[in-house]
Amino acid sequence: MPTNPLNSASASTPSASTPSTSTPSVGSASTPAPLSESQISQRQFNKAILESQQSVSIGTKDQPQALLLKAAIEAINEQLAPYLGEDSLSVTLDNNTDVSPEATASRIVSQSTAFFGAFQNSNDTLGFEQQLEKFLQVIGGGIDQGFSEARDILDSLQVLEGDVASNINKTYDLVQAGLASFQEQQLLNA
Repeated sequence: MPTNPLNSASASTPSASTPSTSTPSVGSASTPAPLSESQISQRQFNKAILESQQSVSIGTKDQPQALLLKAAIEAINEQLAPYLGEDSLSVTLDNNTDVSPEATASRIVSQSTAFFGAFQNSNDTLGFEQQLEKFLQVIGGGIDQGFSEARDILDSLQVLEGDVASNINKTYDLVQAGLASFQEQQLLNA
């Protein structure tokens, strides 16, 4: 099995609060800055995603988009958990799922915005515009986190280039446009 770049990076870079038990990297011109606890945690999360995706062939055209969707949904779930409980969103992909940038963005927007009513109920002390703003901040943070994690994973696999990179960027832009449209529609209906 090939060496996982995330394993080697997290194993060779000590945390500021964790004593180092690893050996320094050979041949490096400079020692990288120590990673924070959150950076180490992030790398471990990325490793877990990679391990769960081992059975998927990343070399196929649409698999990076499936990974992106999964990372985004998991990150949105993490952000919504304090408000709506664990695993508010879930997505199941099969081999026939359309993972084009348009379909992926649509799925992310529709599945995350579908919980606005529940979010409103759990934040009923806020006015409507405050509820909407806070909701979009929460899911927006999850979306940004998911895209960042997916990019990190694909970059570590050395596939974040060409069509893969442009499709992820296109998907992100479409998600942002979808969220802006959702916000506009909600304000019109208020």
